[in-house]
Amino acid sequence: MDKTKIMMCRCEDVTLADLHQKIDEGYHTFEDLKRLLRIGMGPCQANTCGHLIQRELASYLKKPVTETRPHKSRPVIQGISLEAIAKEAKK
Repeated sequence: MDKTKIMMCRCEDVTLADLHQKIDEGYHTFEDLKRLLRIGMGPCQANTCGHLIQRELASYLKKPVTETRPHKSRPVIQGISLEAIAKEAKK
């Protein structure tokens, strides 16, 4: 099995090899891996890769999935139109 060809996070192009390397370096939480590899920070916001990475993390560390914390979900932020910014700037 070529771990460099197995994509774990398509949005950020993170492979299974990348993930295992960071786990071997001592990063054992989703949040640590997120900060290092940007997993879960792409357009899908971990909706595609989150559970996959959590299961792989548990499996690689030989722990039950219930012992690995899931990624933190953050609410969607409402955008501001450029028109609103321009109006506020004119005040």
